[in-house]
Amino acid sequence: MSNSAVTPSAPKRTRRRASRGSGEQLRAEIVAATKDLLARSASLEAVSIRAVADAVGVTSPSIYLHFADKDALIEAVVADVFAELDAAMLAAADQVDTPMEQLCAFGLAYVQFALEHPEHYRIATMNQPSTGQQGEAGTLDHVLADAAFSHMLGTVSACMEHGIFAAGDPIPVALELWSAAHGIASLMIAKPFLPWGDKMATANSVLRSAALGHAANDLMGGAMTPVDVEQWVAAQRSDG
Repeated sequence: MSNSAVTPSAPKRTRRRASRGSGEQLRAEIVAATKDLLARSASLEAVSIRAVADAVGVTSPSIYLHFADKDALIEAVVADVFAELDAAMLAAADQVDTPMEQLCAFGLAYVQFALEHPEHYRIATMNQPSTGQQGEAGTLDHVLADAAFSHMLGTVSACMEHGIFAAGDPIPVALELWSAAHGIASLMIAKPFLPWGDKMATANSVLRSAALGHAANDLMGGAMTPVDVEQWVAAQRSDG
């Protein structure tokens, strides 16, 4: 979306003078208002400090008392949204029992959350990441890793313990499966006009294919070529 996008108007209100000790409450109101503006405008460029201040009912300097600049505010907003992702993933996995089911439940919850919060998701995963000293990950990267990658990692480890995946370092496998979830979510957000059909059914197929494909590859020694796959599938069909 171009920089000329117009932010949907939010009702401007006059906020009562905050009582002493209510700074955290104002900060929460600022984050909530920014989250709402992002969702309604579907554009990071269209959300300004002034628009946020108007939505909350304070002056722009009041925003800067809590956030150094717009980037700091947006990081706080997306961190707050991805705390919701963490809860959604845990709730989804709590409904199933086996490690493979949990892995797919995590992935589906991740994709559904991304589709329900497209602009927040885009900011967290598709923008140039903020970095600290020596190229360390920025705040959003840490939040995203805590909310998504840690769950994937723990469940991949459980799959290895149950013999579903070959024993080894779970990190590359977790990154592989997270990439599948991120890939389908990003495509659906960026290309909504493609004939996805039932989006969650399509996401479920992608995630299960990635997980089952990895398990099958492990059974065949971990380095299946396309020819190996064809021969293995032919053998399975002939045995059936």
